[in-house]
Amino acid sequence: MSGPGVGFQYPAQEVSWLKRDVLLFANTIGCTAEELHFLYELHPKFSVFPTYPLILPFKGNSQEVIDFYASQKAVKIPDVPEFDYARVVDGQRKIEMFKPLPTTSAGSKFEWRTTVVGVYDKGRPGSVVETKADLVEVGTGDVYSSVTTSSFFVAQGNWGGPKGPATENFPPPKGKKPDVVIEHQTNRQSALLYRLNGDYNPLHATPEPGAKMGFGGDIMHGLYSWNMTCRALLHALGGSDPANIKEYQARFASPVLPGNKLIISAWRTGEIKDGWEEVRFTVQVDGGKLCLSNGRALMKCTGVGNSKL
Repeated sequence: MSGPGVGFQYPAQEVSWLKRDVLLFANTIGCTAEELHFLYELHPKFSVFPTYPLILPFKGNSQEVIDFYASQKAVKIPDVPEFDYARVVDGQRKIEMFKPLPTTSAGSKFEWRTTVVGVYDKGRPGSVVETKADLVEVGTGDVYSSVTTSSFFVAQGNWGGPKGPATENFPPPKGKKPDVVIEHQTNRQSALLYRLNGDYNPLHATPEPGAKMGFGGDIMHGLYSWNMTCRALLHALGGSDPANIKEYQARFASPVLPGNKLIISAWRTGEIKDGWEEVRFTVQVDGGKLCLSNGRALMKCTGVGNSKL
C-alpha cells in the first residue's frame, strides 16, 4: 500500500527495563497474590506480563519522569501535517508475542523499531496514524513482539489525505451469552499509579487537557483498560500462564473515567488453529458505553469463570 508517510521508519529507539519495572507494571494492571509469578522476583516462575512491551516506547531508557509531549513530537512524518500530540488518543492496538521477555534487559541491548503503515484523513473528527513496531534484541536480531498501533489525532483532519482502508471487525458471536463476565473497579488513583510505568500523558493526571479535548476532565489511559483486560482474561481463561496467550487486540471505543466500574464480557468461539483458540471480548463502563470493542485474543484456554477483580 502506498500513500503519504507509508514506509517511513522512525529512528530506532533503545529501550530498557529492570525487574522493578516488571513488578510495577503487573501491580498497576491488577495482578493479585494469586499471580505471584508476576509480582515476586524470587518466584521460580517469575515472568514478565506478556503485554509489557507496549509501555517501552513511552519509557525508553529512562527511570525518571518524562515530558510526554516533547518525547512524542520529536520526529515528523514526511508528507503529512505536523500533528499536535497534546490532542492524541489511542485508536486500536494489537500485540503479537513471539518470545517471552527476560525479566530485565540488563546485559542485552533492545530496540523499538517502528514503521508507518499509513496516515489517514478522517475529516473533521481527526487523523489516524497507523504504525507497526518490533521489539528487537540487537545482538541476535530476535523479534520478541510486534505491536500494531492506530493513534487518533483529535480534530486534526481535512488535510486532503487518504481515508484509509476499512478495519477488520471481530464482533461477539450473535445470540450467545458470554462464557466469562468479569467486573473490575477502578478508583481515582488508578491512572496516577499506571502512569508511573512511563506513560506520563497529562491527560490522565489533571483535568485541563481533557477539558480542552471535550472529555470533561482527566480520563484513564486507554492502555490501562487494554492491559487490565488482558490480565483479567489470562487469569480467567488461561490460568495466568503467560504461555497461554499469543495475540491480543482491542479498539478504544470511548473514554473511561477514574472511579468507573468496568464489565468485561468474553466469548470462546471454539475456533482452534494450531492449538490456539480465538476469544472475542468487549469491555463497557457499568451501565454505560463500550470502552473497548473489537476485542480478540488467541489463547490456550484452561478454565472458565466469572469473577470480580
